[in-house]
Amino acid sequence: MTGPTTAVVVGNPKAGSRTLTAASYLARELTGAEPDLVVDLATIGAELVSWRAASVNDLVADVGRADLVVVACPTYKATYTGLLKLFLDRFSVGQLAGVAVPLMLGAGPAHALAPDIGLRPLLTHLGALVPTPGLYVLENEYDDPAAYAEWLASARPAISALLTLPRGATA
Repeated sequence: MTGPTTAVVVGNPKAGSRTLTAASYLARELTGAEPDLVVDLATIGAELVSWRAASVNDLVADVGRADLVVVACPTYKATYTGLLKLFLDRFSVGQLAGVAVPLMLGAGPAHALAPDIGLRPLLTHLGALVPTPGLYVLENEYDDPAAYAEWLASARPAISALLTLPRGATA
């Protein structure tokens, strides 16, 4: 038996960003393994706006099948980036069928509710199960494990329990 499949989706307009580092760290902490799929949207380019781009449609399908998806972006204008929205707009309602974790980075605490007010409802609408509050990390603390520790202590048990259930089962 293999473990859950994990995807990381990063909506930072800068490739290889701090947001990518934070999302990959969070995925590893939640599963004990490297993510199976990393989608750094900044690397996709113009294909992201082409509805016929097979490569992007394949990424959407792969992310939709993942058991755990960490969806991460910096906070732009108090919400998620347009780049992330372009990608998530490609999902049909119900296509994101696993557990999702909204993660956002920001410059200050003023937007700490952004993952729960903006990103969480969208992920839920697309079909994801979002069993815990989202995580907001200050961008100057993205590489400090202490910035994640309290959230992980609270969220890990629920997420781990859901990932051990057969797909579609309820606790």
